Amino acid sequence: MANRTLKESQDVVDQYISQFKEGYFSPLAMLARLTEELGELAREVNHHYGEKPKKSSEDAKTVEEELGDMFFVLICLANSLNIDLDEALSTVMNKFQTRDKDRWTRIDEGERNNG
Repeated sequence: MANRTLKESQDVVDQYISQFKEGYFSPLAMLARLTEELGELAREVNHHYGEKPKKSSEDAKTVEEELGDMFFVLICLANSLNIDLDEALSTVMNKFQTRDKDRWTRIDEGERNNG
């Protein structure tokens, strides 16, 4: 599954969802689901990097697993709205590269190669 483009990932998710009569949930339902997954990600980050230890009764999950869940729901939302995530990412990267080009201290080429 590694080394896929966003479009290829969207196609894989679409093939999975299209086998069910229910299809994609409504955008509002998926937004609620994305919010749920964000909460689960926050909980895992807090367990791994914060001060809140996991209860012994809680399932063992990872930050990677929760990010994967969020990514799946995000792809479902994009697919249901016919949004190409490759194009969306290109658009937002262009925005950041234009708007924020002088906002941060750049790493010199020598630092990047030696660091």
